[in-house]
Amino acid sequence: MSRKAAVVALTALAPISWGSTYFVTTEFLPPDRPLFTGLMRALPAGLLLLALTRKLPRGAWWGKAAVLGALNIGAFFPLLFLAAYRLPGGVAAVVGSVGPLFVVGLAALFLGDKPTAKSLITTVAAAFGVSLVVLKAGAALDAVGVIAGLLSSLSMSAGVVFTKRWGRPEGVGALALTGWQLTAGGLVILPIAFLVEGAPPALTGTNLAGYAYLAFGNTAISYFLWFRGIERLSASSATLLGPLSPITAAIIGWAALGQALGPVQVVGMVIAFGATLAGQLNPRTPKAPEIESFSSTEKNGQEVSMDLESSAVRR
Repeated sequence: MSRKAAVVALTALAPISWGSTYFVTTEFLPPDRPLFTGLMRALPAGLLLLALTRKLPRGAWWGKAAVLGALNIGAFFPLLFLAAYRLPGGVAAVVGSVGPLFVVGLAALFLGDKPTAKSLITTVAAAFGVSLVVLKAGAALDAVGVIAGLLSSLSMSAGVVFTKRWGRPEGVGALALTGWQLTAGGLVILPIAFLVEGAPPALTGTNLAGYAYLAFGNTAISYFLWFRGIERLSASSATLLGPLSPITAAIIGWAALGQALGPVQVVGMVIAFGATLAGQLNPRTPKAPEIESFSSTEKNGQEVSMDLESSAVRR
């Protein structure tokens, strides 16, 4: 296996892992606490990584880490959950699948990566494939839900692009940078969760096991692989791995929850997977991430897990 293929394979483990989130949420966690779940995913994982790496931001990186954490976690989760509760799961998933298109536009604006016909075709094909997998006939639209879904996708897409633009400081590994973002994102979610949902629920052993998986396997490890992959892949290549999340969710729903998986869904999986694969083949060599020392000035430079039958979408 080539080095590029190994990077793609490891990065792909992140959206594949996120595809298990709905199953874990419905089978192991207390119901109707999406923000608390987002908090329990982000903050414990971030604090653990801070303890392991023993590195804190310095200088301008306090602000950069806060921005990246808000975009990738803190703003993304609440907006995603708002869309999930106001839209059927399939509609929310399709709205979220436009993320690669946002990345193409933002990468052109902030990274100087001009969009190509291939990148546009693969992103549209991926979104179409996802729509076949998850969209149901007669699905209703809600303006607030659609706007929230689009903003959540834009937030995560901007996080991908700015993670690529800023790189990481000299002497700081991807694990430490992941810890900074998860901690910052968790601190953004913390007051929102308590204001909207109130005090934490009483937790059983099963609940704690589910939260442990989400925090450490599904978040700490997965986001480390995701941010590491963003450094090594082009922004469009990385974000085109996103459709692996709804594909995984659909397979788990069929295998573990008995959800229907008909010929249309299978065709959608093939199209989405094909677009994902095409996005990794012979991509334009990405610019090396900019590594900054603490004394230098700045250089210019989902999971979404879907229930095929439910309106809950969580990543």
